Amino acid sequence: MNLEALCKEAGLSFYDDELTSENGRKIYRIYVQKEGGVNLDDCARLSEILSPIFDVEPPVSGEYFLEVSSCGLERKLSKIEHFAKSINELVKITTSEKEKIEAKIIAVDDENITLENLETQEKTIINFSDIRKAKTFIQW
Repeated sequence: MNLEALCKEAGLSFYDDELTSENGRKIYRIYVQKEGGVNLDDCARLSEILSPIFDVEPPVSGEYFLEVSSCGLERKLSKIEHFAKSINELVKITTSEKEKIEAKIIAVDDENITLENLETQEKTIINFSDIRKAKTFIQW
């Protein structure tokens, strides 16, 4: 099943998916993006496209609930593609060495991410494999 193509059919861009459990319920979440932002109608449209397909080809075994959601302004970056889609956004990174970095993503090239320090404008290159945790953030 090609989630990216199905999202595109609804005018959306696939970001990520996850299987989680909340209050004893299995939830399959699909996160999407759209230039200008995702609204409730976008999520409903994609859900209507996916539901009949998932009735025939379930994405997970057993009973589950489908949720379609915007990935949000402040979102987890867990794949190199997430960094590439977040160029010019602010990011908080925790490295494998437990170093904490707040910077702007300037470029992504193969497995390397170029960051710009928010205070000094100094550029740093970090390898994706050295990142333990990352999340975009908004400066209010």
